Amino acid sequence: MVENVVYPAYFDAELSRSEGRRVPRDLAVEAPTVDEIAKAVQQVGYDAVVERDATYPREFEPRGSVAVRGTEDTAKNDLVQAIAAYLGVLRE
Repeated sequence: MVENVVYPAYFDAELSRSEGRRVPRDLAVEAPTVDEIAKAVQQVGYDAVVERDATYPREFEPRGSVAVRGTEDTAKNDLVQAIAAYLGVLRE
C-alpha cells in the first residue's frame, strides 16, 4: 500500500517555498492543523491517518503529519494541490 505523508508546513501561508511551503500563496492558509488536513484528505477521497507527534524536518516544533493511504495512481504534487484546494474551502 502506497502512503504519502503531508505536513502542515506544505500549506502554511506564513512560510516561503524554501521553508517548506509546496503550494502557491493563493492556495495556502494560515496555521493549518493536522485535523483540517485530514478532513481535506477525506474530502478528496483518500484515507487519512493523523500522526500528532511527527515533526517536519525543516521545523523544530512538532505540528504533526497526515499519512495519506491509497494513493498508488496519484502523484504527490497533485495530491498536495487537491488538499490545498479543499483547505481553502473548509476555511471559508
